[in-house]
Amino acid sequence: MTTKTTFLFAAATAATTALALPAYAGSNEPAQPDPVVTQPAPVVPAGVNWTGGYVGGQLGYGSLDVGGADDGGAIGGVHAGYDYDFGQWVVGGAIDYDFADITTGGVTLDNVARLKLRGGYDLGNGGLAYATAGGARAYTASSGDDGGYFLGAGYEHMMTDNFSVSGEVLHHQFDNFNGGPDVDANTVQVRGSFRF
Repeated sequence: MTTKTTFLFAAATAATTALALPAYAGSNEPAQPDPVVTQPAPVVPAGVNWTGGYVGGQLGYGSLDVGGADDGGAIGGVHAGYDYDFGQWVVGGAIDYDFADITTGGVTLDNVARLKLRGGYDLGNGGLAYATAGGARAYTASSGDDGGYFLGAGYEHMMTDNFSVSGEVLHHQFDNFNGGPDVDANTVQVRGSFRF
């Protein structure tokens, strides 16, 4: 084979191969671009709407100080209230009634009733930090009953759409209880509320 023949043979082979390549590609249509995969938008949990009524119960520990003598014991009861959600701020009112059997300084605390106001900040994700204050009335077997006030704070968290759990700390002040010594009481309670 001469050089010229070799060159022509090589050129013919290259041309045939080049013409045959599209046939091996499988299709004469232009290749489609890969589909664009978009990430779904992040799911933002809906905020809790605190507007509505609720009822529930509470249980905890109370300490009683009468003229410098103090003692403590279990305290628990029931509550009912209503909240209104203004967006990030929540305002509401409630009534609490606790049963106790704490004796110190000659005074036995049997029951405490409270008329409460509370205001809180919606922390998002079902959490509410709040402050509370109002009037309280203490009932004793030994010294009758008298009125006073209380201040406190708490944190409430929605566990389901209609059930919340909270922790609350209150300080009660009853000055000159029925003409006698000052009576102070502190309570720490866990609360469960059904919301509707």
